Amino acid sequence: MDKQATIRDHMSALPHTVGSEQTITFAQELMVRHKVRHLPVLHGGELAGIVSDRDLGLVAGLNDVNPDSTPVQEAMSSETYVVPPSAPLGEVLREMGTKKYGSAVVAEQGKVVGIFTTTDAVVMLADWFAKG
Repeated sequence: MDKQATIRDHMSALPHTVGSEQTITFAQELMVRHKVRHLPVLHGGELAGIVSDRDLGLVAGLNDVNPDSTPVQEAMSSETYVVPPSAPLGEVLREMGTKKYGSAVVAEQGKVVGIFTTTDAVVMLADWFAKG
C-alpha cells in the first residue's frame, strides 16, 4: 500500500444515493439491486446524512412503522463522516476504526463524489495480501 494514497484512490466513485423523502422500502430495494449496504442521503441535492441496511431494517421492524410510507430520513444518521477526495487514506482508515464508522462519504465542493466503506477497506487489504 502506498503511504501517500488518498481516499480518491480507493473510494467507490459516484455512489448510489437516496432522497430523504424516499421510503424505507425504496431504499432497501435500491441497496439490494445495487448490492450496497450504505447510501448517502440527499435533501435538495445536499448531503443530509447516511443510511445503512441495518438502520433501515431496525426502523422497518418497529411495530408502528410502515416501511412503504416511512421516509428514509426517519432511519438515517445525520452525523456523517465526510472527507474530501484528497484526504490521506491512512487518516481516514484510522478515523473509521477509532470511531467505528461503517463508511466515509467523499464530497467535493458540497457534492457527493464517492463513498469508502469497511468493505472497500477489506478488499483493499485482501489485494495487498495477495500481492505478497
